[in-house]
Amino acid sequence: MRGVLIALVVVVLLGIAAVATGFVNLSGDAGKLPEVAVEGGKLPSVDADVGKVVVGTKETQVDVPKVTTEKESIDVPVVGVQKADGK
Repeated sequence: MRGVLIALVVVVLLGIAAVATGFVNLSGDAGKLPEVAVEGGKLPSVDADVGKVVVGTKETQVDVPKVTTEKESIDVPVVGVQKADGK
């Protein structure tokens, strides 16, 4: 089963590569939709009683976290380049 799946993936990838490189050129005719004629008919009538959705705002109390930062002196790594003596 695993071998069949691997073979299928390889075939699909080869097909994509063939189309992408131009080795295989796929072209076709756009085709045309059939012509259809509709006559008569009536839409159904529907009476519906529906509720209302009311959207608004209200004031309330919620917990909001406060984040603070502080300046602190620390040692950070520094990278530099020294030129060769040229000897």
